[in-house]
Amino acid sequence: MQHTKKSLNASVFTLFFLLFYTTSYTQMITGVWKGKINKKKVEIKIIQKGDSLLGTSYYFESEKHYRRYSIKGYFDAGTNEAVWWDDELLDERTGRLSITTPGKSPYLSSADFNCPGSGQMMLDGDAALKNKPESIQGPVQLEKTNETTFPDEWDFIIENYTSGASDPYYIDSIASIASIPVIIPEEKMIPQAKTTPPVNNRETVMTDPKPIQKTEALKPIEQPKPEQKRAIVKKTIEEEFTIREKVIAVEIPVTGDSIELRFYDNAQIDGDSISLFLNNKLLFQHIRLTAVAYTIKLPVSELNETNELVMVAENLGEIPPNTSYMLAIVDNKRYEAMLKSTEESSAVIRLSKPKDQPNAVKN
Repeated sequence: MQHTKKSLNASVFTLFFLLFYTTSYTQMITGVWKGKINKKKVEIKIIQKGDSLLGTSYYFESEKHYRRYSIKGYFDAGTNEAVWWDDELLDERTGRLSITTPGKSPYLSSADFNCPGSGQMMLDGDAALKNKPESIQGPVQLEKTNETTFPDEWDFIIENYTSGASDPYYIDSIASIASIPVIIPEEKMIPQAKTTPPVNNRETVMTDPKPIQKTEALKPIEQPKPEQKRAIVKKTIEEEFTIREKVIAVEIPVTGDSIELRFYDNAQIDGDSISLFLNNKLLFQHIRLTAVAYTIKLPVSELNETNELVMVAENLGEIPPNTSYMLAIVDNKRYEAMLKSTEESSAVIRLSKPKDQPNAVKN
């Protein structure tokens, strides 16, 4: 009888744990959100990558009339606050007679992620104009749903997020595809009327402006003077390392035999490249950041008690600043960090050998 009771208690505990784990795991911000921002109908697809958010937003009147933006932002798991903004206009389908389609002005939204119960998940907050964050325009009222009105590339990540698609490689790969703006072919654009003003009050003379444009395009580009050329001297990466301010981005305790560091381009792949310095010495150079990890391993036995690994931007890519997502694996524990480097500053990863290792999330 006592054995049966223990087995029953164990079964109840296991069932409770599984229900709690499943509920907690499914209550994530990644997914499709529908509702209104500033009283305008919107569908937003939010993808969480570390503490960053990316995805897309559709402000719409109907399935055929909408404006689509790429979005970027961040999520604070401690406060459950999500902040995102409409980053780039990707597609605009407003129709000839429709001038009221929402989304003409990009928004900056801030909302609380809350779960009132019965599987319902909400984002409630305020929205401001992106270029005037202090000016609140209206409320954010979004509810998570399993259906989308606008199928796109992000659906694969959302549907498979808990089955491996949360990997930064897949997210960055989709981001590089989804962030390409839709270009309207020239033949579909409304032609503009050509007019030429009267000359000396005589009859209007109609001329083709193309020869004028070609003549202007063929004007020689003014070349820099010899003394200007001599003044333009590019600094070496060692000089850039020395003069730039070093900003600590993350501190990682190191134990075990080795530390593995993986570097990815954060969000859009735009040609960022970096150099890495360890304790003031150049370690690796010309590292091109992509959606595929650039991996290095450092033997812990060769590290000092305190070490500084510095990421120096060799260029800023097409979209400054130079940003990198770094994943560190130390003694079967994972640490993540978003690193930023500019023409004035470099990102520092501090590696220490502590006596008492702080908590970290195990694989």
